[in-house]
Amino acid sequence: MTNTAAEQWGRTRTYHHSLYPPERIATERKQSVSVCLPARDCAGTVGEIVSALQRLREAGAIDEIVVVDAASRDGTAQIAQRAGARVMQEAELADGWGSDLAPTHPVLGKGDAMWRALPALAGELIVFLDADSEGFSEHFAAGLLGPLVCESGVRFVKAYYRRPFEHDGVCLPEGGGRVNHLMARPALSLLYPELSAVRQPLAGEVAATRELLESVPFATGYGIEIAMLIDVWRAAGLDAIAQVDLDVHRNRHQPLPALSEMARTVLATMLARLEDRALPAPDTPVERPPLAGVPAR
Repeated sequence: MTNTAAEQWGRTRTYHHSLYPPERIATERKQSVSVCLPARDCAGTVGEIVSALQRLREAGAIDEIVVVDAASRDGTAQIAQRAGARVMQEAELADGWGSDLAPTHPVLGKGDAMWRALPALAGELIVFLDADSEGFSEHFAAGLLGPLVCESGVRFVKAYYRRPFEHDGVCLPEGGGRVNHLMARPALSLLYPELSAVRQPLAGEVAATRELLESVPFATGYGIEIAMLIDVWRAAGLDAIAQVDLDVHRNRHQPLPALSEMARTVLATMLARLEDRALPAPDTPVERPPLAGVPAR
């Protein structure tokens, strides 16, 4: 597939959340929906998110709200439960899935928590959301569900958005998502040009059919988002993927040392999935030869 074809996908499979109000989702959906939020120390945001999702449930757009808690010490589980979510502890999930995955085995990050949660979710359509989003609105979940419910052939939906970056009173409207812009998208365009039109490959907000999610592996740690995108593309094809503009998204920013480790893990995950794909010829700048070998004029 050429970059031109990827751009064509970007034009035909890119949507805006405003196309999918909760009323439309409630009217058109034929499958059950579970919304799952992996959470670690998100007491400041999880209650607001669950309350917004409760309104979607009351409107008939979703059926189940589940928070998978990572033994938070700030009361995240209790706040989520009071707001109306079903709360599960990630370390207690995956019982019966093999001795190496027993409940006493340590959970290896977000992707592992999502994988463990999947068998416990009741829905035929699954929405995974971040639990640390600030100013959460119902359109985050409804927008992700929209293409699954309303667009023919879509089986996997990825969010994209603008992430403001605030530091010492200065706000950069699109200064967030540093690993996404500086490493993930450039590397994706070189290694997997078929996916070069995906605007936010590291977005943690996705929706998919249960059948598709059960057919792909779940990477652990920081690799989950990029691994899932590549694996879904290989399993279902590009036309089964859509992306939805959710406008502005605010959540916690990590310090540069943490971003360095994230970038390393994301790149390693991409390289591990190259398999028999040939590395592209590098698009390098023109180089001048060593002057010692250049004849004097």
